[in-house]
This record gives sequence, structure tokens and C-alpha cells, in this order.
Amino acid sequence: MDLCVQKVLQYHGLEQGIRIKTTSNLPMASGLSSSSATSNAVVMATARLLEEEFALKPISDMELVNLAIDASLEAGVTITGAFDDATASFFGGLTITNNIKREIIHQEKMPHQNILIYMPDKETLTAQSDVNRMRLIAPWVEIAFQETLQGHIFKALTLNGILYCAALGFDSKIALDALDAGAIAAGLSGTGPSFVALVNEDNQKKVQDAWISYPGKIIATSIDNKGTEVI
Repeated sequence: MDLCVQKVLQYHGLEQGIRIKTTSNLPMASGLSSSSATSNAVVMATARLLEEEFALKPISDMELVNLAIDASLEAGVTITGAFDDATASFFGGLTITNNIKREIIHQEKMPHQNILIYMPDKETLTAQSDVNRMRLIAPWVEIAFQETLQGHIFKALTLNGILYCAALGFDSKIALDALDAGAIAAGLSGTGPSFVALVNEDNQKKVQDAWISYPGKIIATSIDNKGTEVI
């Protein structure tokens, strides 16, 4: 968080001190992109505060995202920079990205969709994930990416989530149980340990029941198309 503030101060050439306090309903190391969400929030809040206080030219949205990513990389809380996570969190809805070039290939708002998140009673730091194991599944992850480009979002989510279960040693049965209970899509979230399932009103309870025996907690939420904003 200190680095997020420093990036904004350096961008504007300022040396002011800023005190920040963050709270979140997402636990750390849960595979739910909490670091990207928090970095975005701190960078945006800092930038808007300084711009209002000193009548500065606003930093553009993409510049804010890149400052947040630079801070995350420098802090070591991400391996790739998580441009996909950062842009999805910042803009809301669906983003398809080229992470290496930091480019958004496609962006759109998504229709309302109920989501269930299963969070086990353990943490997994993204920066400690086995990169070599993830490289092994790259050809099949590319298939999931191509499915996304063709508009098959739910199919890609499931394929990608199950692939990463295999590579990182998570139990794919959790995703399969959700699918068996009627979930539209299900799989590991990010590099784990959390799982996500997209559900309809008529099968949400069935999926919850399928997950209730696993240790941890279940969060019921929905698609967010707003993204990061100053309240």
C-alpha cells in the first residue's frame, strides 16, 4: 500500500505524506484478486485526493491501473503483474487482456449472474505458486483463451479452472460437484485456493448444498459491472 501511494506521488512529483487505512471483506491469499482490488483502490483514492487538493490534471484510468500493477510487482504480490485481474477489478464486467503487452483486447458489461465462492480454511500466496507447473498447461490454457475470444466465457472459465487445479494440486472434485449440482460454470479462482461457480436462481441452493460439507465458507454474490470507484 505504501508503494501504491508512492507511485502516485512520484507521478505528480509531490513529496506530501499520506496516511491510509484499508479494510476488505476478502481475505488475503484467497485467489480472489484481493491484492489487485486493494492496489486499484489505494491508487485511485490517492490520485483523486491529490488532484482535488492541488488542482492537478487527473491521471487517466489506464495510467492508474498501470501504477497499481507496478506497485504490485515491486511488492512481490504478483508474478505476472495481473493485468487481467487489475483491469477486471478496475473497470468491472468482462475484460480479455494481453498481460505481457498490458492491452485490453475486449471489454464489455456482463448480464446479471449469481455467483457462489467457496473459500477453504487455508491461504495460498500467488507469488509462491509453482510457475513451472503452470507452464506445463500453457497449451491447454491457450484453448480456454481462444474459447473466451469466441464468446464461450463459461466454458473457458470451467476449462481454465480445472486445468489450474491439476497444475497446482487443488481438488477438482470441488468444481465437479458444483457442475453436477447444476452450476453453469465452475473452477479454481486464480491460483486458488478459492473456487467460483456461476449459478441460476433455481440451482444456487443445490450448489451450496454440494459445497457445504467442505471446510471453509461460501459467499453468495453477483456480477459487478461498476468496478473501482470513489464513494
